Amino acid sequence: MIRVHKLIATCLGIGYVPRGGGTVASAICCFVLYFLCGSGCNQALLVSITGIIIAIGIWSSSKLELIWGKDNNRIVIDEVAGMCISLLFVPLHWYFVLAGFILFRFFDIIKPLYIRKLEKLTGGWGVMADDLLAGIYSNLILQCFVLSNRF
Repeated sequence: MIRVHKLIATCLGIGYVPRGGGTVASAICCFVLYFLCGSGCNQALLVSITGIIIAIGIWSSSKLELIWGKDNNRIVIDEVAGMCISLLFVPLHWYFVLAGFILFRFFDIIKPLYIRKLEKLTGGWGVMADDLLAGIYSNLILQCFVLSNRF
C-alpha cells in the first residue's frame, strides 16, 4: 500500500525530480488543465477532480509523513491541488494559466499572509493546507484580472 501512496504523493514520480519538483508538478498541472480544459471545461467536473486530489493528497501525505518526515519535498500532490484551486472558475486562456502559475508559485515559495502557519498543522493537513491557501490567494487575484478583462 505504501507504493500506492508514493505514486499518489509524488504524482507518478515527479516528486523525485532532484530540484524544483513542486515547480515541475505545478507546471505539468497547468499544461494538463490547459490542454484538457482550455476550450471549455465543465467547472463542476473540475471542482470534483480538485476535491478528489485534495482528499487523496491528505490521505497519502499523512501516510508518507510517518516514513519520510514532515512535509518532505518528494510530496508534490499539494502543489497540484493548490494549482488546481488557483485555476478554478478562471477561463483557461494561456495568459490566465501563466498568471495563475506565477501567482501560485510566488505564494507557495514566499508563504505570506498566514500560509506559513498552516505548515504547522499535523499530518496530511500540514502538508496540504499551505498550498491550498496559496491556491486560494492566487485564485482571488486571478478573479480580479478576469473581472477587469470583462468590462
